[in-house]
Amino acid sequence: MLRNYLKIAFKVFLRRKFFTFISLFAISFTLVVLMVAVAFLDHLFGQQPPENKLDRTLGVYHMQMKSSDGHNSWGGPGGYKFFDRYARNLPGVEKMSLCTDTRDEGVYSYLNGEKIQSYLKRTDSEFWEIMEFTFLEGAPFTAEDEKNANFVAVINEATRRKFFNDQPAVGKTIEVDGQRFRVVGVVANVPYLRHIPFADIWVPISTQMSSTYREELMGGFIALFLARSTADFPAIREEFQARLKQVEFPDPKQYNQMYGWTETFFEYMSRGPFQTNYAEKSHPERLLAAIIIALVLFMLLPTINLINLNVSRIMERASEIGVRKAFGASSLALVGQFIVENVLLTLVGGVVGFVLSQLVLHAITGSGWFPYAEFHLSYRIFLYGLALAIFFGLMSGVYPAWKMSRLHPVAALKGGR
Repeated sequence: MLRNYLKIAFKVFLRRKFFTFISLFAISFTLVVLMVAVAFLDHLFGQQPPENKLDRTLGVYHMQMKSSDGHNSWGGPGGYKFFDRYARNLPGVEKMSLCTDTRDEGVYSYLNGEKIQSYLKRTDSEFWEIMEFTFLEGAPFTAEDEKNANFVAVINEATRRKFFNDQPAVGKTIEVDGQRFRVVGVVANVPYLRHIPFADIWVPISTQMSSTYREELMGGFIALFLARSTADFPAIREEFQARLKQVEFPDPKQYNQMYGWTETFFEYMSRGPFQTNYAEKSHPERLLAAIIIALVLFMLLPTINLINLNVSRIMERASEIGVRKAFGASSLALVGQFIVENVLLTLVGGVVGFVLSQLVLHAITGSGWFPYAEFHLSYRIFLYGLALAIFFGLMSGVYPAWKMSRLHPVAALKGGR
């Protein structure tokens, strides 16, 4: 019976080419947009190299320092002095690292008269133990390099290409923002969307031109905490909040309150659309709900359109339905036929959507909008798309098929009126 349904379906598709085209376009376009969105979100929040331990990583990405009367407020990344004095040795933390925000460290170099812009990140040696970079040459700099303020650097593959034409770079020097560093390692490019590990050049924190950063409670640093397990998150968060109350302020009349949270990157990003007060805990469930609602609403509109198209298509086939019912076809058989037709059409649209998604993601990758990002369809996204295709097929086929099956044979032969 299924074979007959499939034969009928293909004949119907070829006989009604315009309807088939409209349906395939709606399905494939919707899937392309959804899968590109999912690929983007996966690229932004998913566990990918070098953040292979993302599920065990917490960070302090933003802090606020205020006065009790509310007149003075300072928000931004925390300062080296605060993290070094108050955030070390938290219970349950396996490793702690400090690093600067890459986007605040745009630097320039000059090579053969050409100006080269790079993104510089200053880190400690623990950064390389929390992150798992792929080293193409050499190794990361060490705690000794950080302690002695050695002018050493790890660069990415793109920087090696710019400065050394893809020739071995370890042992050679580069000049960055007026400072000269000896290259000790080369790593694979990290996409721009990976907020924490992304950079072109990584150097020790201690190589900053001024040491004033060591006396700052606020200013330019992100703290990363690698927990032994996710079960340690509550204890880490509780202890961090307790230590905020121990901060000694240089001028208590100006600032006397410090706020911040140890949170996942997704929790931190959830603050942007819904919350700017860092004295309050983040609400990642709101961001997650917003993403899910947006995806559902985006799916709902084409589904409704497909239902309307299917109702029109079925009513055009009312005479066929009447003949089949007159010869004893059951409502269940008719419903099954139309659902098979619709699911088949949806799956064909899904295949087209997969192919188009691959082309679109390849085009976005090649555009350079997001440096070093390589968007591709992973097996997870493929499964998401397949599930969405089946969802479309069922949602847009069940109601029209049910409505069709309830037609009386005489009414069907008269055109469904």
